[in-house]
Amino acid sequence: MRRAAVAAIVLSTCAIGVSYATAFFAGGAPMWAAWLFAVGMTGTILGTLTLGAMRRDRGLGRLVIPFIIMTVLLGGGLAAVFLLPADLGAAEPLLLGLPRRAAIVLYVIGLLPILVLPVAYALTFADQTLRPDDLERVLHAARAARAEAAR
Repeated sequence: MRRAAVAAIVLSTCAIGVSYATAFFAGGAPMWAAWLFAVGMTGTILGTLTLGAMRRDRGLGRLVIPFIIMTVLLGGGLAAVFLLPADLGAAEPLLLGLPRRAAIVLYVIGLLPILVLPVAYALTFADQTLRPDDLERVLHAARAARAEAAR
């Protein structure tokens, strides 16, 4: 799983780079570049989250479901921004006090993950943190390092 997460980060970062490079195309970036950027951003964030939360012998455990929710929130939010019709200027309807695209970016892509992830980590804390045998292994390594340093 670790290799898959690293591969996702590398491929997604390349996708973001290609989408940025299309800005230099004659006539500007094509529409597919925006979609490539959205996929790249979602993949990079999800890969980074996976690397940070994964445990050596247990993988993601119950965090798989919150990570799927995060993928849907981020990917769906970016897709919604691209699929909305053109801005209507002053006639643009507001969503929670902001133009629709800004509201989606701020609330769906920015705020909801800040709410979902801490709750997910709190609910899975006992599963994902150090078990007693892990803690004993860390303490044993610390004692060995101290004994080595004392010599």
